[in-house]
Amino acid sequence: MKILFIGGTGTISMAITKRLAAEGHELYLLNRGSRNDDIPENVRTIRCDINDEQAAAAALSGMEFDCVGEFIGFVPAQLERDFRLFNGRTKQFIYISSASAYKKPMKGYVITEETPLENPFWEYSRNKKACEEYLMERYREDGFPVTIVRPSHTYDERSVPLGVHGKMGSYQVVKRIKEGKPVIIHGDGTSLWTITHNSDFAVAYTGLIGNSAAIGEAFHITSDESVSWNEIYGYIADVLGVPLKPFYVSSQTLAALGKEYDYVGSLTGDKSNSVVFDNSKVKRLVPEFSARVSAREGITRTVEYVMAHPEYQQEDEEFDGWCDDVIAKISRLEG
Repeated sequence: MKILFIGGTGTISMAITKRLAAEGHELYLLNRGSRNDDIPENVRTIRCDINDEQAAAAALSGMEFDCVGEFIGFVPAQLERDFRLFNGRTKQFIYISSASAYKKPMKGYVITEETPLENPFWEYSRNKKACEEYLMERYREDGFPVTIVRPSHTYDERSVPLGVHGKMGSYQVVKRIKEGKPVIIHGDGTSLWTITHNSDFAVAYTGLIGNSAAIGEAFHITSDESVSWNEIYGYIADVLGVPLKPFYVSSQTLAALGKEYDYVGSLTGDKSNSVVFDNSKVKRLVPEFSARVSAREGITRTVEYVMAHPEYQQEDEEFDGWCDDVIAKISRLEG
């Protein structure tokens, strides 16, 4: 098939790009070229900023596709642009939304695609919902061939999945664990979470490409495994060969003390909620999909990779100092 990805080199999309390339599809990536070093040789690149609609239209002139995958659309205006660019030029348009858009606080703990989209705590999630609504309107009124995909916490070897971290990513937390420092975990660490390795995600996503039964439908794609945050952080410590020193702080307190990190959205609106996903809908269309990388195995791979590649060891002194301040402040109050 002839496929275009808007993006194509991020955490979610890179594994899909590599899988489609290995299968021999005619794959194009439209992006600014900042992370294209690792893409397979048979993948074609269109270096362009999709936000420059005129330039994108010129770069795509005369091209039609079996599928267009949008990985970097976050607000409705970007999807309105995509509709202008691709309406009548693709047989399928797959939009990456977010499972964080599901209703919070939750009613029941098992999430299906019928769970309402309603997250008052996180603007990111509300924008994703608005993007979905716009696309489904275009499907109903214009026949635009939309498929919506909702990932939850998807990760790859370049970044360790965590609950509480700073603006520079997860490495500073890994470094704290390695150095024997206390590490902040939201709540008491017992809430359940689902992390999905991008290689597993890619199996389901690629199975939806070209599948006519996926048009006009929404699917989440996640692991079937749910583990506690204590387990997640414990796996990291196990790989590093050191004991974990957890310091528990409620999500509400973290939100109050860390306004610059938006823990209202990322914790109260997402990671502090216990989640179990029912993936039966996507499995009916893609029966070969089964998340095979366990949380322990995936975290082991990722920590080992990051520790072996200095380019992914991005330190965050500001966040490190903030952690020390929060721990000291709460310890004084409790002492």
